[in-house]
Amino acid sequence: MSLHELEPSLAGQGLRIGVVQSRFNEDIGAGLRSGCLAELDRLSVADTDITFATVPGALELPLTLQAMAQSGRFDALVALGAVIRGETYHFEIVSNESARGITDVQLNTGIPIANAVLTTENDDQALVRMVQKGGEAAQAAIEMANLLKALK
Repeated sequence: MSLHELEPSLAGQGLRIGVVQSRFNEDIGAGLRSGCLAELDRLSVADTDITFATVPGALELPLTLQAMAQSGRFDALVALGAVIRGETYHFEIVSNESARGITDVQLNTGIPIANAVLTTENDDQALVRMVQKGGEAAQAAIEMANLLKALK
């Protein structure tokens, strides 16, 4: 069988990446950001090809990502943030609606979005995962941008 297989590519040179971070749970956001930006650098994305913005919380991420996606200036986007379970139902609403909004933007615009909005039971879980998750999001954004370019 002879099939045309598209190999994953983490080549970041020349890709334009937008990163949006929620300022709520700022320490965790900073860890996500450092992991993401370090990995984008390692994958050869130029600093001048990265646009970084912050928003108040996770529910504001989708609108900002949508504006970036619709601008035509980006090959991929990254959403960074943390929603930590509290004692109320609010956690469920914020985590579900943020994820749904991010997915909707991605599907409606055709611009890949790596979702690195951590949803954890407590701060300790988020602190352990933040840098790694930020790096993984950078990889996912690059891989998906390259895949979509290969499909065109």
